[in-house]
Amino acid sequence: MSQLRLGYLYGFGAYALWGFFPAYFKLLKPAGPVEVLAHRIAWSALFMVLLLTVVRRWRQIAELLRKPATVGGITLAAIFIGVNWGTYIYGVNVDRVVETSLGYFINPLVVIVLGVVVLGERLRAAQWVAVGVGTVAVLVLTVDYGHPPWIALILACSFALYGLTKKRLALPPADGLFVESAVLTLPALAAMGWLASSGDLTFGQVSTGHTLLLAAAGVITAIPLLMFAGAANRIPFTGLGMLQYVAPTLQLALGVFAFHEPMPPARLFGFGLVWLALAVFTWDGLRNARRTRLSAAAPLAASRA
Repeated sequence: MSQLRLGYLYGFGAYALWGFFPAYFKLLKPAGPVEVLAHRIAWSALFMVLLLTVVRRWRQIAELLRKPATVGGITLAAIFIGVNWGTYIYGVNVDRVVETSLGYFINPLVVIVLGVVVLGERLRAAQWVAVGVGTVAVLVLTVDYGHPPWIALILACSFALYGLTKKRLALPPADGLFVESAVLTLPALAAMGWLASSGDLTFGQVSTGHTLLLAAAGVITAIPLLMFAGAANRIPFTGLGMLQYVAPTLQLALGVFAFHEPMPPARLFGFGLVWLALAVFTWDGLRNARRTRLSAAAPLAASRA
């Protein structure tokens, strides 16, 4: 199997797993969002300890921890991903899976805005159109919900900020994920202790199956992240960008057809505007990538002539 094909398989697998996360988190009831988040963090850290031991990367981790600026950046990334995970679990727990899917649909548009505001990038005309249409979509959905779609906005912004932080750190995936999990582990254990003292901890109290499902949250979290890293190293960025719509599409389908969440006409219209913005964004990205390839190939063709 070629590396390109393997990369697409990794990428599709990662986004498909993320797409079915709502179904998994629904199985964790009666555990509340705080307990689910705490287990997700703690078991992810344990899984990464085992993985790093197998691949023998503790020397690199030790070198990483001797860099205060890098550790600070990882701590910031951990906060962003912790907020993202917690908000997502809460959204699923309160039966707002459709709104969580919206968050990941508008995430690319938030990334564009961050590129302008933080990195000083200049937008092409089509990108401005995509951002404008996306903004109108959020306004339409605000009217439909009766308030801004906070869950979607927090998910989109936190994941975009996480991606921006990770991009600047440029760390190996396993190393970064372990340190992020380690940073969040102490608060996660404290949350478990608080839940246990108040009698609200469900781990080990409901059933063996429930306990195993909570413990599996670490593997469920880490595997798609590692698959995503494998995809990013093998396929073009534009290809990875196209795959990112797999997860929210599956989440939306689960919310509407499996969990029977409402999709009134105004909400459907708002989603339609988001999809239009994404279509413009994707078309512009593919067109710009093609232009870049042609520009790079032109000097080579001229030299051969």
